[in-house]
Amino acid sequence: MIKYLRKIIVKHKISEQKIIKVIREKRGELQMGEIIDGRKVAKKIREELKQRVQKEKIKAKLAVILCGDNDASRVYVNIKNKACQEVGIDFCEYNFNKDVTEKELFEKIEELNNDDSVNGILLQYPVPKQISLEKAAEIISIEKDVDGFNPYNIGKLNMGNPNFIPCTPYGIMKLFEEYNINLEGKKAIIIGRSNVVGKPMALCLLNKNATVTVCHSKTKNLKEEVKNADIVIAACGKRKIVTKDMIKKDAVVIDVGTNRDENGKLCGDVDFENVKDMASFITPNPGGVGPMTVAMLINNVIEAALKQKNKN
Repeated sequence: MIKYLRKIIVKHKISEQKIIKVIREKRGELQMGEIIDGRKVAKKIREELKQRVQKEKIKAKLAVILCGDNDASRVYVNIKNKACQEVGIDFCEYNFNKDVTEKELFEKIEELNNDDSVNGILLQYPVPKQISLEKAAEIISIEKDVDGFNPYNIGKLNMGNPNFIPCTPYGIMKLFEEYNINLEGKKAIIIGRSNVVGKPMALCLLNKNATVTVCHSKTKNLKEEVKNADIVIAACGKRKIVTKDMIKKDAVVIDVGTNRDENGKLCGDVDFENVKDMASFITPNPGGVGPMTVAMLINNVIEAALKQKNKN
């Protein structure tokens, strides 16, 4: 019996977790949702990128600009630096204090735009209040916009022919792909309408033929909207706003939020411990979406380097 099951797993590329899930459901056993392991998938992607860099002798460099002294931003930049080193691409960092002017910042961006050794430019968020994110996104070269926030690149995504996909939505789409989660015809709810996650996420899902609703702070009857969804993506930055009574049985739940609970422990927008019994698939937080965001950033930098090489 075991050998037969292994043949099925290999032949049809079915995960062992799914086989176990089916068996347990047939037996009538309680089955919580399958945990989507973002760390594992991100590690796999980084290893594939590393092998590609070595095999194709790709030379790529990411430039990160950090403004101010936000502790979380410093942690994120260090994580990106480490990922670049692991894959084998160069990393450079430019630091400004919290009083930096737009003129100073934009001059640095233009300098990096014109630096042929730099393939990707990333402005680490958040930025001081005197800096316009919209203007900054417009100034970063569309060929080096590895965050995918330049209006041109958002327009390309809207047309279904993306140049660079914003890293967090891209990472989520890769998780759907890795876990064979079908999106076509499914009702997807996104909680949050930010330019970083919510809006580009909606475009990504629409491009895969999902039926998409975007909810936000002005949405009435949020619970009623969410409870009919096949796919729920929580990205509003409100601690445990998604509760068990909002999720229909076997929905797919993706938690993008980064918050801290009453004990100062990291948590997401989803009440994970209670929701997991309702979901068919669910991301933990931390360990779900975050690692994928970094992996897809590295992917975008490599793609940018190859596009610039081919152009020259």
